[in-house]
Amino acid sequence: MPDPSYVNSQVIDVINQSQAATMGHQVVLTSGAGKAYQSVAQSSAIAVQDATDALRNISTIATTAAGVAMAQFLATGDKKYSDALQNAQAMMKNATQDFADIGSAAATILKAFPSG
Repeated sequence: MPDPSYVNSQVIDVINQSQAATMGHQVVLTSGAGKAYQSVAQSSAIAVQDATDALRNISTIATTAAGVAMAQFLATGDKKYSDALQNAQAMMKNATQDFADIGSAAATILKAFPSG
């Protein structure tokens, strides 16, 4: 009867090689850096998505405000409605600049982050 505590040396070698391939120092470092890069990339993408949503919402508000202001200005000729129209346009311009700034910042952060 074979000794139950005996393990074939080939099995031990395969286990050691598998551990070296998956748990080696450089493998762990590279894997960790890759996971960190993916996390930063996902966070950057979420920031851009949030900025897109904000831009869309501000666009809806600004367009609605501009329509109301234009209708009131045409109906009354009161300058305050012309001012409101300009404010709505400025709001949209600022939101567009914010979107561009967030996109640029996200891209810069991601480019500067080591990918592994």
